Amino acid sequence: MTAHPSPTTTPATGGSAAQNSFDRLRPRRSCLAVPGSNPRFLEKAQGLPADQVFLDLEDACAPLAKPEARHTIVKFLNEGDWTGKTRVVRVNDWTTEWTYRDVVTVVEGAGQNLDCIMLPKVQDAQQVVALDLLLTQIEKTMGFEVGRIGIEAQIENAQGLNNVNEIAQASPRLETIIFGPADFMASINMKSLVVGEQPPGYPADAYHYILMKILMAARANNLQAIDGPYLQIRNVDGFRAVAQRAAALGFDGKWVLHPGQVDAANEVFSPSQEDYDHAELILDAYEYYTSEAGGKKGSAMLGDEMIDEASRKMALVIAGKGRAAGMQRTSKFEIPEA
Repeated sequence: MTAHPSPTTTPATGGSAAQNSFDRLRPRRSCLAVPGSNPRFLEKAQGLPADQVFLDLEDACAPLAKPEARHTIVKFLNEGDWTGKTRVVRVNDWTTEWTYRDVVTVVEGAGQNLDCIMLPKVQDAQQVVALDLLLTQIEKTMGFEVGRIGIEAQIENAQGLNNVNEIAQASPRLETIIFGPADFMASINMKSLVVGEQPPGYPADAYHYILMKILMAARANNLQAIDGPYLQIRNVDGFRAVAQRAAALGFDGKWVLHPGQVDAANEVFSPSQEDYDHAELILDAYEYYTSEAGGKKGSAMLGDEMIDEASRKMALVIAGKGRAAGMQRTSKFEIPEA
């Protein structure tokens, strides 16, 4: 049987003249944070198996280091080997004096070697629109393809969460909605000093509502949902447990702050080999049984399992994640004998 194409998405409408034809479904199982002011870390990040690397101008850069870090990032984007990785720069948020110069310096200097700009502490849709407009102006000025550079929006406080649906619709450049737990915990006075862990005294999952609201806004607008960092970087078991929570809900990936977290993230946000094989079998079987040769059936049996259009949609999600992870099938669909 022929392979099904990976599921595609149509970005949300709105914002400026950014085009809707770009594929916004990049693999993001592991999103590695790298200080933009640290050349040694920038060099090392190129050899790590992270799906995405974001070069940070915000929290990972001291205020006095930010101006020089912009130029360091431009140099590494242009001269480094980022093969197989989504290349992102996190700029400072719009309430600071650094944001516009972050965007102008980085995009004018390395826009052709950049995939997305990450905007932190997004509180309303207009902040995304402002970034979209600035990117469009730079692209037109520099002769770059208008709309190619995507936007990642990070939700880090109560106001941002309340406005997340409007934020998710703000620009066709949007690719992800990201949960920023550290600032969010502080913004709501959560009783915990361990970022990503449950606060003491609460018997349920204190993050469930937050994660689900972000996930629903992302999915309603065909965006990816990314969980934020786990700061106990040497506690890989703790990282894995928190990542599994987000993956179980349907999140696409998670930030990693240390090389030791990368493999765990890639594993947690990839389907198992068994699930991937089964999803591909469902797709092939459904294609066959709905065809003329297969009897034009709306539902059919695959072994002891009945499959239909709903099964196909669920299988597309798992198969798409497996393909993005580079997984290979270990079984194939056999057309039943008459």
